[in-house]
Amino acid sequence: MAPQTTVINDTPDKYFNKEKLSHKKIKPLTLVFIQQHDKKRLLLGLKKRGFGHLKYNGFGGKVEEQDNSIMHAAQRELLEECGIHATHLIKRGLILFEFDPQYETSVLEVHVYSSSDYTGEISESEEMKPEWFDYDTIPFEKMWADDAVWFHLLLEGPETKFRGHFFFSDFSTIVDHHLERVRSDNELHSFVLPKE
Repeated sequence: MAPQTTVINDTPDKYFNKEKLSHKKIKPLTLVFIQQHDKKRLLLGLKKRGFGHLKYNGFGGKVEEQDNSIMHAAQRELLEECGIHATHLIKRGLILFEFDPQYETSVLEVHVYSSSDYTGEISESEEMKPEWFDYDTIPFEKMWADDAVWFHLLLEGPETKFRGHFFFSDFSTIVDHHLERVRSDNELHSFVLPKE
């Protein structure tokens, strides 16, 4: 089970300040998790190449020009990476990641979705190797450092919505973060893309 190492509160816009972010390049990304709440298990993928090589994560990636929406990008990436189509994606969170500029100059704006329903057969792709994990055996030691901070909110279920802002000194060391529950999707809109 994910350790609960942060205070969750409703401090408004301390980290999610549009004016502060307006001079930075923001890169919208998607992240999809397939969950079976009744069995308390989650589908993760082992990244086989590229950014995050040999780390477990959800399925997702860049929002491309041809995508009609962020949700469409999430569906496309899920299909490309593990061969399935989520029949009912639920927007769960928005997480901003900022890194020391020597590692990454863009702010990564990650739109987190979950679903318990899908069609198709889960299959390995060139990029990801899918694997089911029980909630109490999630391999945080083989995941991004921030996952251990916010995953407990994801595991609570589809009614829990959240947003976070993480600052890294490199790709593995968190130097500051803020995490909060939000009440509605209205607080999970992109800073750079039109509302869905």
